[in-house]
Amino acid sequence: MQDPGPAGDGTLSAIGDTPLVELPSMRPDGGASIHVKWEGANPTGSLKDRMALAMIENARADGELRPGEPVVEFTGGSTGSSLAFVCAVLDHPFHVVTADCVADEKIASMRALGAELEVFETPDGTSYDGLFEDLRELALEVEAETGAYFTDQFANPDQLDGYRALGREILDQRPDVDDFVMTVGTGGCAMGTAASLRDRTDDVRVTLVEPEEALVVSGGTAGSHSVQGTAIVGSPPLVEPELYDDVVTLPSEAGIDCVREIARNDGLLVGTSTGMNVAAARRVAAERDPDRSVVTVACDTGLKYLSEGLYEGLDGSTFCLC
Repeated sequence: MQDPGPAGDGTLSAIGDTPLVELPSMRPDGGASIHVKWEGANPTGSLKDRMALAMIENARADGELRPGEPVVEFTGGSTGSSLAFVCAVLDHPFHVVTADCVADEKIASMRALGAELEVFETPDGTSYDGLFEDLRELALEVEAETGAYFTDQFANPDQLDGYRALGREILDQRPDVDDFVMTVGTGGCAMGTAASLRDRTDDVRVTLVEPEEALVVSGGTAGSHSVQGTAIVGSPPLVEPELYDDVVTLPSEAGIDCVREIARNDGLLVGTSTGMNVAAARRVAAERDPDRSVVTVACDTGLKYLSEGLYEGLDGSTFCLC
């Protein structure tokens, strides 16, 4: 089988170079401006396209993944869709371990991109303590049985390469950025972006964000909350204390309220992690002078969450894998 090589000029080249847009309605009175990196512009509508490409290309370059060999990951959707996209283009069979509490749109998109799904049946169709570990164990079983390459997104440092580009793009688009604000899931986006920001300037202040129900960065534990893609594992292994300055904690409901506010006032459909990002950015911006700028990330498109009632009232699901 011929090695198709790196991204080149094919569809993978559509990853990145996303717009940086201001959210005027979110700006606090007398405070700094707020800008978001619109990652919904990536091919699968998520920033996870960046990490998926980096993990697969690095594994191929290191000889851990050879042409045509299978890949496996456990995921609640966005990472799964991104890996399915990258694997489809680079001709790697992709096996997804997921759960029946994942949104229908996410499961459908993974299937549409050619992934083979193993959908774990939860006791009552909702998340529970220990689901993360159960899904990871199933992924490890697939790895052992098939020889598939396990991308292991929550501990794989290769994803940092994908997010360093995001930091460089921010500096190119907004050289005067004063603050960068980001939630923590795997920690890859926050740390990769922060690293590239710090490579060029020491003047950018980095603030991490987490739900107050799950203080995994602040020394707590992963608890039940409604912000998908954040606060998943305690002490996220990719988080480096020297790369951030502060941690803001907010109730999950603050992020959900912000999602609906962004839709009504700025016309963007975004997910719950974006709501947390912008709510925290607004808090930071309120403490800055009007000539300052705060940048955060619109992690994905809200079209992935319509069936969950995000814009009408949550259905009670607290499934929060990436």
